[in-house]
Amino acid sequence: MRTRIVRVAEGKQSTLSHLYIDGIFQCFLLEDKIRSVKILKQTAIPTGTFELKLNTWGGMNEKYEQKFPAIHKGMIEIERLPTFHSVYIHIGNTIGETAGCPLCGLSWIKKDGDFQVLQSTDAYKIIYPKLLKVLGSGNSGISIENNFQF
Repeated sequence: MRTRIVRVAEGKQSTLSHLYIDGIFQCFLLEDKIRSVKILKQTAIPTGTFELKLNTWGGMNEKYEQKFPAIHKGMIEIERLPTFHSVYIHIGNTIGETAGCPLCGLSWIKKDGDFQVLQSTDAYKIIYPKLLKVLGSGNSGISIENNFQF
């Protein structure tokens, strides 16, 4: 299975992306601004090809075990990112909630020059089992690319 994040638009401090699994659009993602010099918890992850893994430790796992008891097996982490660690695909709506992680949503709006994603919990419930399947497929690579369209 091939997983891709394709960035399609930039706001003042935000980046809007599409998540694809096997060429099929899954949801929107929200990240921080793309920067040439990283600012901790305020910078989009770099482009390139990385690995997905299941992270089963830490406080975020405990929170998601309680919030999603029927599906949660661990956080979906994007690993081997240069100068980044503990980057998870998770719920949230604004760049204030990203801390450098992609947030999922079923729709988006642009407010005061920045993107927000909406229906994040619904999106997570849809993509999480699919991402677990990707991890189980033996092809856990994820590519991140820029293809700005608007």
